[in-house]
Amino acid sequence: MIPHYYQHFCPVKILSGHNAVSNIPYEMDILGCKRAMVVTDKGVVDAGLINLVREAFADSDKEIGCVFDEAPPDSSNRLVNKLAKLFEQEKCDCFLAVGGGSALDTAKGANIVISEGTDDILLLQGNEIIKKDLLPMIAVPTTSGTGSEVTKVAVIYNEEKNVKMAFASDRLYPRVAVLDSRMTMTVPPKLTAATGMDALTHAMEAYTCLQKNPIDDVFARAAIELVRKYLVRAVENGRDEEARLGMANASLLAGIAFSNSMVGMVHALAHACGGVCHVPHGMANAILLPHGLEYNISGIPRSIAELSGMLGGSIEYMEEKEQAMVTVSLVKNLLGRLSRISGLPVRLRDAGVTEDKLPAIASAAINDGAMAFNPVEVSYDEALEVLKKAY
Repeated sequence: MIPHYYQHFCPVKILSGHNAVSNIPYEMDILGCKRAMVVTDKGVVDAGLINLVREAFADSDKEIGCVFDEAPPDSSNRLVNKLAKLFEQEKCDCFLAVGGGSALDTAKGANIVISEGTDDILLLQGNEIIKKDLLPMIAVPTTSGTGSEVTKVAVIYNEEKNVKMAFASDRLYPRVAVLDSRMTMTVPPKLTAATGMDALTHAMEAYTCLQKNPIDDVFARAAIELVRKYLVRAVENGRDEEARLGMANASLLAGIAFSNSMVGMVHALAHACGGVCHVPHGMANAILLPHGLEYNISGIPRSIAELSGMLGGSIEYMEEKEQAMVTVSLVKNLLGRLSRISGLPVRLRDAGVTEDKLPAIASAAINDGAMAFNPVEVSYDEALEVLKKAY
């Protein structure tokens, strides 16, 4: 059914290939930039990935003005403010973010501070608060999960209040996203599995949430089918170029889908697991996805039933709710296989969550913004019951 009204927007230029990073200086030229600040983390540097970026600049008149490699697992307001000052000191004119979601969010956050002419990002928290155009940003993801290279969101940790803050604006989209199979080959199997399930969750929730629309349904479908084809391959053999590029594209397509359609209860619960028990986001999504889907069958059996075909399940002549349960079983089967080959947890207890924390997680989840887009209402007691099933 076509919604009465919907919006879709993605202004990001996408480069995808086994040597796509080599095109970065050319893209900087198009953007009118000469001196890039690379924002990354120690792990990316230690893996030698920044060397691949440096090689791209070897025969170019463009330059890397500074390499900032202190992006933490969770970007923070103090770090973002510090980075903005360094950017100006080094006289850079664009951001080149190389890393996972945190590195990209760190660059986005510093870009907000600089472009808005402030010294404190905390003043700009919220939705569409940013009023000025941001400086050009080129995003090079080194994991295949967050989709941050094509989203309008940055998540910044507030060190004073110990909470994660969301910044959302159509001005936050990077100008260019660069998918290069070489940039994800060093990701270990367990993290490959977790980030891949993160991408799958983005796509499935985008396809089933309240803001779903026909354009983003296409992106979500394509992402799910790529995950089905390539995730296990990428986990089993990290040097598989085709699988790595396939998963990079799956993550990007899912990112486009959920940036417009939004997500739902699985993300709300995962955010809460991260805040209360520091469970990595992709891992939490992986564990919670089948349980969230099963909960939502009562309200949207057809949409969840349709997912089974995208996962490779046979489309049989059965009731919608039965076919929807086939989807849940296929997700559980995928999660079980990933667990066997990579050690990815399938239960919250195996991810370090203790049972006494479940009430706090449920309380945080029902107040999470993602819950507003879930197709079925979720009370505290219902959220707690889902968590118990996942425990």
